Amino acid sequence: MTHRLDGPAAFGRRRREAVSLSSGSLVTATPLLDGPAGPIWLRPAVDGVNLLAWADSNREAIRGHLRTQGAVLFRGFAPLRTVAEFEQLIGGIAGSELLSYSYASTPRTKVSGGVYTSTEYPAHQEIPLHNEMAYARQWPMKLGFYSIKAAERGGETPLADSRRVLRAIPAKVRDRFTELGVMYVRNYGEGVDLSWQDVFGTGDRAEVEAFCRRAGIEFEWKPGDGLRTRQVCHATLKHPETGEEVWFNQAHLFHVSNLPAQVRSSLLETTAEEDLPRNAYYGDGSPIDPADLTEVREALRREEIAFPWQDGDVTVVENMLVAHGRRPFAGARRLVVGMAESYAADAAA
Repeated sequence: MTHRLDGPAAFGRRRREAVSLSSGSLVTATPLLDGPAGPIWLRPAVDGVNLLAWADSNREAIRGHLRTQGAVLFRGFAPLRTVAEFEQLIGGIAGSELLSYSYASTPRTKVSGGVYTSTEYPAHQEIPLHNEMAYARQWPMKLGFYSIKAAERGGETPLADSRRVLRAIPAKVRDRFTELGVMYVRNYGEGVDLSWQDVFGTGDRAEVEAFCRRAGIEFEWKPGDGLRTRQVCHATLKHPETGEEVWFNQAHLFHVSNLPAQVRSSLLETTAEEDLPRNAYYGDGSPIDPADLTEVREALRREEIAFPWQDGDVTVVENMLVAHGRRPFAGARRLVVGMAESYAADAAA
């Protein structure tokens, strides 16, 4: 069941007693929803509080909220003046420079430094819940979203706690994925999906091959400058700080069953399964039962919460603990993203 909050009034109706985070009660922390799920809303008690300065002095408190709730919403602070300030904010919370978006799976445009546009899919399309780069063996631990301009209608970034998602998936499905992992197969370019040049950020085949070898990705050059890759990754992992097990993969996004039925049927009429732009299998190469992925998608939907963006909002997400997506929208919408604190599967294991 999806939980939705419609505006500040709804926040007021659902909130618990606020808790002061700093001397002088400058900022209070308020759960968006009753119960254990959902982000913490951090808001100043007085006008004009500088978010950069406050976050710098309260970094450990913010990181503590991320470990427990998985996401933090900053709303009501003095507006950030530039995208560079947003980059400084996310980097300061993460304690690292922002990451470049390499080995990409969706189209984005670099805005400045380590800040990118949110996924550039058409406004009418929904982006299902997912953990960023969970299809790889290295990923960012922290994600920051900055709502420069909220959509006129829709455009929410729904969230779901990956700990709760794991528990919501039937044990037999969960255990099968945990045991076997997920194999991601990608065919780049050919007029359908991203080109390998866009994905790897280079037109040099030798650089691509070196990246693949470092990342444990099997690669195969195809006629006509095509490329196919295969990589086996985790399906579940333990968070390195909390020790909690989480659902952390993108099998439900990569699998051909994620395509609309008509698109899937049309594509399979002209394309062999091994040549599909992307697909997912169990880690041993055996096909994933679409019914298993139906269970996964239903678990994600049941745990989903959503709240409307306001201009100037910043949300920070602990990527291994919380999945995110995008609702369709109408009107101008400008949301930028920063990723930080790289982490690798070998360390998680």
